[in-house]
Amino acid sequence: MTATAQPLSGVTVIDFTQVFMGPSCTQMLGDYGADVIKVERPGTGDISRTSIPDAAGLDNPIFLSINRNKRSIAIDTRTEEGRQAVQELVRSADVVVSNFRAGVMERLGLGYDALRAVNPRIIWASGTGFGTQGPYAHKGGQDAIAQAYSGVMWRRVSDDDPVTLYPTTLCDYTTGMHLLQGILLALLHRDRTGQGQKVEVSMYDSMLHMQMQEACQQLNRGSEINWAAMPLTGVFRTTDGALIMVGGFKADPLHHISRALELDEDLSERPEFATLDLQFAHRAELQQIFARAVAGNTTGHWVKRLEDEDILCAPVRSLEQTLDDEQTAVNAMIVEMAHPVAGRIRALNAPLHLSAAPAEIRRVPPRLGEHGTEVLAELGYTTEQIELLREKGVLR
Repeated sequence: MTATAQPLSGVTVIDFTQVFMGPSCTQMLGDYGADVIKVERPGTGDISRTSIPDAAGLDNPIFLSINRNKRSIAIDTRTEEGRQAVQELVRSADVVVSNFRAGVMERLGLGYDALRAVNPRIIWASGTGFGTQGPYAHKGGQDAIAQAYSGVMWRRVSDDDPVTLYPTTLCDYTTGMHLLQGILLALLHRDRTGQGQKVEVSMYDSMLHMQMQEACQQLNRGSEINWAAMPLTGVFRTTDGALIMVGGFKADPLHHISRALELDEDLSERPEFATLDLQFAHRAELQQIFARAVAGNTTGHWVKRLEDEDILCAPVRSLEQTLDDEQTAVNAMIVEMAHPVAGRIRALNAPLHLSAAPAEIRRVPPRLGEHGTEVLAELGYTTEQIELLREKGVLR
């Protein structure tokens, strides 16, 4: 397959994003053909280049995981020459993406109105923590902060459980994918109307939207839905690990659970467990019975028993185990890249499997400023002009 067959071939993206939310979005655009030009700070670049100590320095696995299929230009946008160069980039671009705090792009002279004056067809996409207006607009967007403000962190199986941080960047990734959706919709709209537009998403809104079922229940019935606290669902320790069991989606699941767990009695025949409401009322007792039974044998034993009864279940695995799983390989979810600094790198592939236009790795993640000369030359800058920018420290 040639690169021209990809759905976003011919789309140029000017990428001001950093850390995770924005780069996860722009990497996906690059994976499907867009020319993504990553604008970085001279010297340090994207914050994720220095987020963890690593032998590869600025080219560590955190940065490499979300910045393939991009070209890097390290340019000081605080200078007049730097802003002029960015404006030249925007003049022929399709999309500008950022995920700074509200107002930062405007203070840099790179807000929507300023760039629309340069290119009326531009799609200006921004991801923030809370939006551009309102009492929290000035706050920085960060995954843990969004978990806390949105209600996600407060929700847990039981009120007795400690309030804790979800350890994967749930908010960043979700918001990044919403930003991606907004950009694709805006590109489709522009194809039909010729009009560019502003696209805005926030971590706050994304986390609220993720809870759409729970929110609708709360807004209309004044009660909480907690899917993790269903009476026949739980995580239970085994002799060699743990498993999760989901007792639902079939008639009389408690009967089948009783058989699968080799209990001495059919719990569905006990009057205190006869209905779902009664099961909720006696959830603690049910969970104790399940826990005692599961603790007596291996994860593999119970997964087979539960699956034989058509009860949904799964072993609780580590990321290392999942990466080594045959299903991960069959789904082609791990790709390899040969990086000039970091060496052989393995990373996750795009999760969208398009039969006619699959994701491609055309470029390994860029070294800081690697493509500055190349990008400016494409804009018509002469060798002398580029060297002068380097001498002034505008370009690194």
